[in-house]
Amino acid sequence: MPGSELARRFHDDVVGPLVGTRFPGLRYAAGRWGSGSDVLGLDDAQSRDHDWGARLALVVDDADAAALPALDAALADGLPETFLGRPVRFPTTWDPSATHKVQLDTVHGFANGHLGVDTRGGLEDIDWLCVTGQGVLEVVAGPTFVDTTRELEPLHASLARYPDGVEAYLLVCGWHRLGQGMHLVGRAAQRGGDVAWRVLVAGLVDDVVGLAFLLERRWMPYPKWRDVLLARLPIAGDLTASLGAALTATDWRSAEDALADATDVLARVQRGRGLPAPASGTQPFFDRPFRTVPDDWVGAMLDGVPPDLAALPRVGSVEQWVSSVDVLARPANRAAIAAAYRAWLESA
Repeated sequence: MPGSELARRFHDDVVGPLVGTRFPGLRYAAGRWGSGSDVLGLDDAQSRDHDWGARLALVVDDADAAALPALDAALADGLPETFLGRPVRFPTTWDPSATHKVQLDTVHGFANGHLGVDTRGGLEDIDWLCVTGQGVLEVVAGPTFVDTTRELEPLHASLARYPDGVEAYLLVCGWHRLGQGMHLVGRAAQRGGDVAWRVLVAGLVDDVVGLAFLLERRWMPYPKWRDVLLARLPIAGDLTASLGAALTATDWRSAEDALADATDVLARVQRGRGLPAPASGTQPFFDRPFRTVPDDWVGAMLDGVPPDLAALPRVGSVEQWVSSVDVLARPANRAAIAAAYRAWLESA
C-alpha cells in the first residue's frame, strides 16, 4: 500500500489508541510529514528499498513540549515490532538505530528543523529567502490524520505561499537570471562551444521551471520530483513542449527559439495575474544576433517589493543562486545564507 496509507492505519490502529490511553487529554497532531516520496504521494516499489516502514510524525504545541520524553518512552515500550508486515523499529539513513520512527516534536520545532528558520514569530523577509520549496513541502504537503493542537493549522496557513512582496522580488530575480544567461547561448555556440551552449540551455530551462512554480504559487520540490509536479501546474500545457524542444535542439538557434517561446508563456501568465511583465518574453541583445529578456517592466514590479529586499542584489532566494546539495538539503547550513543577505543589506 502507499506509504501515506500505511502511516494513517499505523496511527489509527496503534499510535492514536496508545496516546489516548496513556496521555488522555493531550492535544497533538499526527501526519505523514517530513522526508520521503510518500509525503508527496509519489512513492513506488523502489521507494521501499530504504527508510521504509511504519513511519509518521506526531507534534504538540509548545505548551505541551514537556510531555514529549514520556511520550517517546511510552511508544518505545508499547509499540509492536511490526505492523501489517512492515517493521516498526528500523534503521534509516539519518538514524542507524533500530528504534521506532514516530518522529516527536513540537509543531514549530518540527517546522524549524525542515525549514532552517524560526517560525514561532512568523517569518521575516530574509527568512523567506532562506527556505526551500522542498523544505516547505516536507512540513505542509503530507496528509494530516488528526489535529487537536492550536498551532498546526495557523502554521500551515502561513506557509501556503510567499508573501506578495517577497514573491515580487523573486520574480524580478528569476527574470534577471534569464536575462543574464540567454544571450550567452549563441555567444558560446559561435565560439565553437557545442557542450557549453547546451549546458547553458539546460540551466535556463531550470530557471524557467522555477519561474513557472513561482507564477503558479506552488512550492517547487527538489529535482527528483520537479518534472512530475511541473506537469501538474496549470501552465504546464503551454510550457513543457517548449522546454523539451530547447533541451533536444540540435542547434543553438532552435534552442533559443524554444526558450523564447517559453518566456512568452511566462510573460503571458504574469500579465494574466495583473502583474507588470514584458510585452514579449525576449528582445534583441543590443545589435548582436542573440536574444535576451527585457527589463523595462522591472521598475513597476519593484514598487511592490519591501525596501529591505529591494536593497539586495538581484540574487533571489537560496534556490535561485545556490546549487550545493549540502546547503539546499541541510536546513542548518542555511544560517550562513541568512548572514550573507544581512551583510549585503549592511553594505547597501
